[in-house]
Amino acid sequence: MDIPPNQTLYVNNLPEKIKKHELQQLLYALFGQFGRIIDVVAMRTDKLRGQAWVVFADIAAATSALRGMQGFPFYDKPIRVTFAKTTSNAVAIQKGGKAAKAAKAAKGKPPKAPAVPAASEGKGKEAAAAGSERQAAAAAAGGGAGAVEVGKPNPKLFVEDLPAATTAAMLEMLFQQFPGCKEVTTVPAKPGIAFVEFETEMQASVALTGLQGFKITPQNAMRITYSKQG
Repeated sequence: MDIPPNQTLYVNNLPEKIKKHELQQLLYALFGQFGRIIDVVAMRTDKLRGQAWVVFADIAAATSALRGMQGFPFYDKPIRVTFAKTTSNAVAIQKGGKAAKAAKAAKGKPPKAPAVPAASEGKGKEAAAAGSERQAAAAAAGGGAGAVEVGKPNPKLFVEDLPAATTAAMLEMLFQQFPGCKEVTTVPAKPGIAFVEFETEMQASVALTGLQGFKITPQNAMRITYSKQG
């Protein structure tokens, strides 16, 4: 039986050795380009490793994220995304009433995962469509580069206004959705900045436009310019 669209996405085929907090940050950064996230649930128990639940504020955003992130290469593994079978506690609490009381009592328990989905046809076409949706969503979230003086175009980007806890892995997940991403370099001595190198100037320009102003957290909108040369 098909699961009706809802605000909670079940994400699996995730790396099992990654720390819970880092996984939550990565998923927030990746899925946040599709809409406002109210919770990311990941558990440490052996039974639930490699799985997580991403809860959006509305169904439309969750639906876009499901389409856009299906098969996304996360640590070299294509992630699988479906709608969760049950409402998350965060959604129930947000709605209030008796459901909120029950949700508070069950706090800490994840929503139910759906049955393993049957293999779908035309995976190559779906992956290509998903990539296009990710880029479109990133561009919409970024709002374009018009308000930022970006400097002289070249293959290397300078990224600033990042949360202090941002890691190279988090940024790689964001920038590798754009073709040609070669390397991401953070500066341990100066948290909040990074350099991202692409194979060509054009590829760097596409990523700059797509992710300009993207919010890794609600408080931090990244600022991207071309790295100064020479």
